[in-house]
Amino acid sequence: MKMNLPSGAKEDPPNRISGSLKFGCGQANELLISSLWPDMTHDTWRDWKWQMAHTLTSVESLSVILNLKPHQVARYKRLIDIYHYAITPYYFSLIDWTDPEDPVRKQSIPDLKELEVEIVGNNDPLDEEKDMPVPGLVHRYPDRVLAVVTNMCSMYCRHCTRKRIWGSGDEGTVTTKELAAMIHYIRKSPEVREVVVSGGDPLMVNLDLLDWFLGELGLISHVEVIRIGTRVPVVLPMKVTDELVSMLATHRPLWINTQFNHPREITPEAREACDRILRAGIPVSNQSVLMRGINDSPEVMKDLCHALQRIMVRPYYLFQCDPVRGVEHFRTSVWKGMEIIEKMRGYTGGLCIPTFVVDAPGGGGKIPLQPFYMLSATDRDILLRNYEGMIIKYFNPQDTDIPALRKSGGNGRDEAVPRVLNEQAVPSLPKETSRYRRRMKKNLSPLYKGDM
Repeated sequence: MKMNLPSGAKEDPPNRISGSLKFGCGQANELLISSLWPDMTHDTWRDWKWQMAHTLTSVESLSVILNLKPHQVARYKRLIDIYHYAITPYYFSLIDWTDPEDPVRKQSIPDLKELEVEIVGNNDPLDEEKDMPVPGLVHRYPDRVLAVVTNMCSMYCRHCTRKRIWGSGDEGTVTTKELAAMIHYIRKSPEVREVVVSGGDPLMVNLDLLDWFLGELGLISHVEVIRIGTRVPVVLPMKVTDELVSMLATHRPLWINTQFNHPREITPEAREACDRILRAGIPVSNQSVLMRGINDSPEVMKDLCHALQRIMVRPYYLFQCDPVRGVEHFRTSVWKGMEIIEKMRGYTGGLCIPTFVVDAPGGGGKIPLQPFYMLSATDRDILLRNYEGMIIKYFNPQDTDIPALRKSGGNGRDEAVPRVLNEQAVPSLPKETSRYRRRMKKNLSPLYKGDM
């Protein structure tokens, strides 16, 4: 697969400034980057058209990067013939080549495991194509649709749910006829109030064409909200130009959903791209994918969500990795996702905690999952557990007037509930918690004598 320079792009004049560009993963990485793109300059590096024209896509580049032996080249050639390969120089520069388990590398560089796990999974595990009333338009939920407007991305993520699209060999934006058919269907479906524009990556679509499509959606009276799903701020942040953002701002109310999966992806360039979008009055949310060896720990996920909050990007979803063919080596157990959420809840603010969801196979849609905090319940009482393991008996208010509430009292005993629900003991903190230690310290402090 060869990615062509977008129309209108011009060759940059040679103006190399040797050694003046610095990258975050050491001198070895700088030398590798310089050897791959010897004519790179400050100006060309910040030009998204240069980035796209110099995107790595060939088995020859893989051979150089991975130092492949001759017998390995054929296997990688077969791999990228099935699951194409494209990585921008920018995202490539984030890889730490001294770490074979580098999370940026795992998301972007082809791995022979993709062929080894092909026996597991499905090309279309979410049954998107079965829910397409017209080509490219998924209508699964009552009030919203998803429009796949392109199968082109600036980078092909190895965990992609739609590997079947860029694996098919059909590259590029869908035809204007297909886009018009989507518009026609939405116009004739008054229940649709929200349109999610996806791909591929919609921000790689020709600017005028994307402007037209968003404008047509905006003319439909019952379409109230447009969302765009994109990884451009993560993998090609220089594409977020003033021109692009100004166009997007004319189509508000519009939301951007992006996908940062690891704290290392939040670079000054990515921060600047998100800030440019935010300053145009367009909210930015993040939808991470839970992946083995990349972000499957509470510490990494908390660091990621804290970093997102610092740049005003809302942690929205944490997706269980879909059972896509060629992706099984990334998938964790569902329990791992619930463990991560449990170890974040209470230990960081609610705005930092994404909703953990499984996108159910067969078109079941997003199903939110969370740790079990309600242990038992009756009509009167609920037994709750907090993030510290503290057990609390909570009186369940009745849907009635005050006299009836007095009558029920909430203090009776019920043999149908666990014994702890019938106890009148005051909830107590587990002694191993930091809050318990703070309370004990407070009790011993002369500042609080007489107040307890």
